[in-house]
Amino acid sequence: MKSVTTELGPVVPKSAVNAATVPAGPDAVDFLSGVHDRTAAGIAAAVSRRIRAGALPPGTRLPTVREVSRVLKVSPATVNQAWRALAAAGAIVARGRAGTFVGTPPQPPPVTAAGRYRRLHSQSDNNFRIDLSRGVPDPALLPDLTAALRALGGENAIDDLSATYLGEPVLPELEATVRADWPMRAERFTVLDGALDAVDRLLTAHVRLGDAVLVENPCFPPFLDLLSRLGARPVPVHMDESGLLPSELADALHRHSATVLLLQPRAQNPTGASLSATRVRELADILTDATLLVIEDDHSDGIARTPIRSIGSRLPTKTVHIRSYSKSHGADLRLAVVGGPAHYLDPVIERRMLGPGWTSRLLQRVLLHMLTDDTARTTVATARTTYRTRADALRNSLTRQGIAVARGDGINLWLPVADENAAMISLAASGIKTAPGGPFEVTDPHTDHLRLTIAALHNGDIPELAAHLAAAAAAAPTYRRIRRT
Repeated sequence: MKSVTTELGPVVPKSAVNAATVPAGPDAVDFLSGVHDRTAAGIAAAVSRRIRAGALPPGTRLPTVREVSRVLKVSPATVNQAWRALAAAGAIVARGRAGTFVGTPPQPPPVTAAGRYRRLHSQSDNNFRIDLSRGVPDPALLPDLTAALRALGGENAIDDLSATYLGEPVLPELEATVRADWPMRAERFTVLDGALDAVDRLLTAHVRLGDAVLVENPCFPPFLDLLSRLGARPVPVHMDESGLLPSELADALHRHSATVLLLQPRAQNPTGASLSATRVRELADILTDATLLVIEDDHSDGIARTPIRSIGSRLPTKTVHIRSYSKSHGADLRLAVVGGPAHYLDPVIERRMLGPGWTSRLLQRVLLHMLTDDTARTTVATARTTYRTRADALRNSLTRQGIAVARGDGINLWLPVADENAAMISLAASGIKTAPGGPFEVTDPHTDHLRLTIAALHNGDIPELAAHLAAAAAAAPTYRRIRRT
């Protein structure tokens, strides 16, 4: 006996449903008595609340779409949209001609050792008209890669460095270009395959099982996944709009013998926070006597409007700075320049020679061209201004809806909500996908925030989107949530 799949998910054949085990479903009038907002978002949120409160136990047969649309006096398409969102969240399941039933009450999935990053991309994109979850730049605002490739054509495309296994891992011309505006004195430079590759290799070289690593809270989820794989202990340090809180950092250093401090100095993901000059001085004073490596991931160089402020400007012998070009010039370049003390970077460079060896010098030439070409530089500058305009427009629209969002930098906003899961269901009912906040939290997966990526927002969508976000921010289930300890 074969099953089929509909837009609500897998369909169990009618003959596989035992009617004696199916709880009696409510009639449509009783079922919809608590629905006051008759949009798809309102219907989905109301049904979700009843499921979480236990009023609709698992296995309960729901009224048909036709019955619901008749009682609420809305179109079947509106009900179908609500049903699709609830099905995507696991709250309901379709069983073909047998009907639609309540599934297992949706709960935030547990954060596993290697599952935080996957949680950000766990839902299918097919049912969403607006996707704010991806954390990536707008492809339309990236420099023209084909123009850079054409410029490198000809007999000079392959030179001595490109034809040998020897030589420095970074092109001398590229090193000279980045050194001109590097935020600290760097003894050694290298090029790695993106910021995460750089963080991974630095942690692998300098962190051992059981080591304490200080991280921002909230934190970029892949960092926590990497630490988990190494058996390291992430120690959360809370932050405000100017970065890590000095008192929290001092307390963490007092309580833990940390080997690494890992942070994003500007446009922090997810909050958008950036270090201020004052905060750099305060943090550097606290770190002066500490024996640890500071890893800075400047993942938004080029598109961030805040000037880069590095702890390495005051503590160059303790700091390795990473500059990624994925958001400014294209993720598929897989390039990040890394600069810092030789005693931290040499082990990474030497170990890498036994594997991939180096990052393609041809790709390095492509990046060098885009960093020095006037047209490419103008494109990146335009992207920087456009992202700021889009973020400000959404933030201002949310303010008019009564939702305050801290002013940050980069392509993400950190939206406070009453309940993360209820907010995501409400938004899904309106065809809007966001990233859950839980994976970003170091110790508590119930952060009650959503991360919104504004990179590809269209101006015409912003007023309506702000209204849906405000409704989602207020959505709250009636169940009591037990926080983990």
